[in-house]
Amino acid sequence: MIRNATAVWNGSGKEGNGHLTTQSTVLNQTQYSFSSRFENGVGTNPEELVAAAHAGCFTMKLSFVLGAAGFTPDTLETRCEITFENGAVTKSHLILKAKVPGISKVQLDACVKDAEENCPISKLLNTAISSEVTLL
Repeated sequence: MIRNATAVWNGSGKEGNGHLTTQSTVLNQTQYSFSSRFENGVGTNPEELVAAAHAGCFTMKLSFVLGAAGFTPDTLETRCEITFENGAVTKSHLILKAKVPGISKVQLDACVKDAEENCPISKLLNTAISSEVTLL
């Protein structure tokens, strides 16, 4: 399977702007710029997209790990915080709120660790990955 996205950039790094389009067109000429990346401008940025990818991938992997352990989650909600410093992604922190009937915190923590280490985006990232878990 191959997935794709296209980036188009016009102009210089600081004054220019661009747009991103994904194969599915969920992003369709979505704006990004210096302002949306390094300030508070309107549009997306690569780090925000990495955060979305990591949160989504980890959460889906966790659902599979929980299923293999005999649990079906009611709800898994993950926030991913990507730290971007000195021109590099230095950390990805996953913050999970989980409602999983019948699971203990120890069991959930073990499943989270498995998903954290084995989701495809975690394997892709060359950075520190951490997590915190709240069992609802």
